[in-house]
Amino acid sequence: MIPDDVIDEVRARADIVDIIGEFVPLKKAGREFKACCPFHEERTPSFYVVPDKGFYNCFGCGKSGSVFDFLMERQGMDFVEAVKHVAGRAGVEVREVKKSRPEDDPNRPLYEINGFARQWYREQLLSDGGKSARGYLEGRGIGPEVADRFSVGYAPDEWRAFREAAQKHGFDEEHMLLLGLLKKTDKTPEPYDGYRGRVMFPIESISGRVIGFGGRILDGEGPKYINSPETPIYHKSDNLYGLSWAKNVIRREEVAVVVEGYMDVVSVAASGIENVVAFLGTAVTAGQAKLLGRYTTKVLLLFDSDAAGLKATFKAGDLLLEAGLHPAVVTLPPGEDPDTLVRSEGREALQELMEQAVDVLDRKLQILEEKDYFSSIERTRSAVDRLLPTLRAAKDPILRDIYVDRVADRTGVRRAMLDAELAKKDEEDAKRARHTSSGPGRGFGSRPPYSAPVLGGGAPSGGAEPQLLKVMVRGVEWVERAAELISPEDFDDPHYKAIFEALLEEPELRAPPATMEPVACQRFDDILADPEELAHGLDVFTNSVNRIRVSALDRRIQDLQSQIEAAAGDDRKLELMATKSKLAAELRELDPRYWASAVRRRP
Repeated sequence: MIPDDVIDEVRARADIVDIIGEFVPLKKAGREFKACCPFHEERTPSFYVVPDKGFYNCFGCGKSGSVFDFLMERQGMDFVEAVKHVAGRAGVEVREVKKSRPEDDPNRPLYEINGFARQWYREQLLSDGGKSARGYLEGRGIGPEVADRFSVGYAPDEWRAFREAAQKHGFDEEHMLLLGLLKKTDKTPEPYDGYRGRVMFPIESISGRVIGFGGRILDGEGPKYINSPETPIYHKSDNLYGLSWAKNVIRREEVAVVVEGYMDVVSVAASGIENVVAFLGTAVTAGQAKLLGRYTTKVLLLFDSDAAGLKATFKAGDLLLEAGLHPAVVTLPPGEDPDTLVRSEGREALQELMEQAVDVLDRKLQILEEKDYFSSIERTRSAVDRLLPTLRAAKDPILRDIYVDRVADRTGVRRAMLDAELAKKDEEDAKRARHTSSGPGRGFGSRPPYSAPVLGGGAPSGGAEPQLLKVMVRGVEWVERAAELISPEDFDDPHYKAIFEALLEEPELRAPPATMEPVACQRFDDILADPEELAHGLDVFTNSVNRIRVSALDRRIQDLQSQIEAAAGDDRKLELMATKSKLAAELRELDPRYWASAVRRRP
């Protein structure tokens, strides 16, 4: 047999139109595709494939089902053969497990540990030690029945309570470390509980198996939330919190309500609005948008109405538009979030606001109007820059046409000019894609740039520039300190440079600004969503800054050397050589090992 999570992944990645189109000449009909049915004779097409929902249906003979059902019916495959065929097309590796030996599933121990953890955290919530957690939940409107429905639990504020309970059942510590349920450091090599003093929210796959956890702190210091790391069974970019409970309701209601966090999902669902899910991180990903698209094309974004919430809203809206979905924005009263609103005013108040949801572009226009962006030529130009990302994101040609008309009408910019700007960006993206696919390459005889060693201890992997940014987003004080030591020009990667500049401009920035380029936006999202805990923040900061400065100095020295070789007069050469010597001395002071490296690199 094939594990359920693999089947779910294959189904999610399958291009049903491409696969069925091998056997049936499909023609596009709106958002669907149609043809004469391959299962009975007919002259007028009544066979439809619905890619957004991942199924086919014939109104003539009644045949319907998934991509697997089609292959089984049309090609005579059994279920396993059908899954393997689709997996091969979708690039998913299928591991088949013998039904008589479930222990052969390599991920089975991980699911078992997570299942045990969910039950154990539930027991702790219901015990005498869970009194404070129960009080917290009841204060947030989460009673025993709702907590049980979502398997909400409690991790006691103890260092090894979970570890000792798991050891009694013989669970492997390496597996628990992999799942983030246990942790250890260089200073404390003995594993300790990864979640302590936290309300626990199990994260389920579409099929209902526990794949991860989110833990919210009750009291004391520490991150507000700790989330499971990426594991063989948990990929946050391809999952949504609450979807296992909400998927059928979303299909029935034909709309998904997306909120920001675990508590919002639980609270809103408890009020009776059950088609609610949350992204697992700071921003939506392409995988999550595609997953939503399997169940609906309409999405209501129900985020906080503060500045950070609005930025997250519009970033999510643009990515959903790119996936062919139609997002609308629900505007909450100032200071309210979905959780507080349903607790204070009830389900009816939230439903009323949902009925007043506004298209994501219209909401952008409203906010720009409220902030007086159309009062002058300069501010109108800035408004256009903020609107263009949403125009570019709209993949539905009819919707994009409506959007362009709307923006042209409101800004006074000629439609032809907006179309030209969109076409220019589309061409730039195409060139970038072609360049990426062909690989960067290096010219003949070029030498690699100097790779600065880590000074004073090891920084986490990932490169100095992203590691510095990971520290900077953890507090304004890090941004201020970085601004004193380095400048944007010290960055080698233009996308990380753009993120650094954005943080200098707005130190509390926690979502990509609307004017940021897509690649930089994605990298910023990855940095914000990175679960890595930087236990030694000062060391990481210092090492990263030094490495960036060393690399920047080396690049400037190389550039000066090129200028020296090209210089015409002796005076100019002497001037450049003096500058180079000064920079080299500064570089050797930062990294004494540079001199030996420079000697080795001489031609």
